[in-house]
Amino acid sequence: MSDCIFCKIAAGEMASEMVYQDERVVAFKDIRPVAPVHILIIPRKHIPDLTAITEEDAGLIGHLHLVAVKIARELGLADRGFRLVNNCKQEGGQVIYHLHYHLLGGRQLKNIC
Repeated sequence: MSDCIFCKIAAGEMASEMVYQDERVVAFKDIRPVAPVHILIIPRKHIPDLTAITEEDAGLIGHLHLVAVKIARELGLADRGFRLVNNCKQEGGQVIYHLHYHLLGGRQLKNIC
């Protein structure tokens, strides 16, 4: 999608501080971090939100989670703990309508449940 900021980042058309990329996924530092570690993990494929995934996307969604764990390990969070968050649609707090996960860590996070 030509007007999607995350599509532009995934295509290399907008600058970002990349921490990981492969043929299906990119991950980069959030420009407004809410924790010492705040990484956004997105598919290169434009999917508006979590409710738009299909059976075809199952492998991609699994891969996103594997990438999240890989990044958490590389950043020293895997043993300490981290949070992986997806905000879905307006009431879920989604701001950019391109499926993305927030990898948060580096400090004690508040219990939300």
